[in-house]
Amino acid sequence: MEYAPRAQRRPAAPAAADPGLPPGHDERVRGAHPHAEPGTEAAPERAEGLPRPRRLPERSTVRDQVLRALRGALLTGELRPGAVYSAPALAERFGVSATPVREAMQLLAREGAVEAMPNKGFRVAERSSRDLAELAEVRALLEVPVVLRMARTLPASRWEQLRPLAEATVAAAALGDRAAYAEADRAFHRALLELSGNRQLVAVADELHRRSQWPVTEDHGHARPGAAPVRGISARLVADATQHAALLEALVSGDLTAVESLVRRHFSGA
Repeated sequence: MEYAPRAQRRPAAPAAADPGLPPGHDERVRGAHPHAEPGTEAAPERAEGLPRPRRLPERSTVRDQVLRALRGALLTGELRPGAVYSAPALAERFGVSATPVREAMQLLAREGAVEAMPNKGFRVAERSSRDLAELAEVRALLEVPVVLRMARTLPASRWEQLRPLAEATVAAAALGDRAAYAEADRAFHRALLELSGNRQLVAVADELHRRSQWPVTEDHGHARPGAAPVRGISARLVADATQHAALLEALVSGDLTAVESLVRRHFSGA
C-alpha cells in the first residue's frame, strides 16, 4: 500500500477560517462554541444552560429577617455582651437553618458587633463609654460641616422631605422601643446626608452610626457582662428625637445659628 508523502497528509487550513486569526489557530483552544460568530468568544462552558437560582432570594430574605432579629437582641441586651453564641443554637431559637444565622453573624462581625470565635461561634462585643465617645467625635467631624454647608444652600422644601422621618423617631422614642428607634434614627440621619449628594459620605457615616448604637457595657470603669443600660432609656430616646424635630425646624426656617448649636449638641450627646 502506498502512503502519501507526509506533506500531503497534513490537514489543510479550513477554508472558512477567520482571517483575523493567526495561522494554525485552533478555535477549541479558546473554548469557542462551534456555531459562534467568527471573531467572538463564547461564554464559558459552565455558564451555558444553567437555570437562574430560584431559591437565593428566599434564602436572602431569611438571612435579612434573622439579621434584624439579632440586631434587636443586641440593642436590648438580650444577647449578652461578652457571651459566645453558636449559629446552630441561635438557628434553633429562630426556627431556621444554621446557614442564614451564620451569614447574619458574619455581617455583624464586619460591623464590629460580634467577634468570630473559631469552632465556638460568635462572641458579642463589649463597648465602653470611651468607644462611643470616639465614634461620636468622628461622626461629628464628618457630618457637622456638611449639614452646616447644606443649611446655607438648600431651600426649605428640601428639608420638609425629612419631616416624616423625624416624626418616626419621635414615635419610636415614645414607645421606648430601642430597636425601632435605632432604625428610625439611622433613617433620619441617612436621608439628611443624602441631600448632600455624596454617596461615599452617606455610606461611611451610616456605618459609623450603626456602630455607635450598640449599648455601653461598663459601669464606673467595670464591665457588666450581660447587662445593657435600661434605666431612663425612654427619656434619653425622647430627648434625642426631640433634637431631630428642633433641628429640622431650624433648617426649614434658615436659622443658621440654631442649626449649628443643635447639630453640635446632638453629636456631643451621642
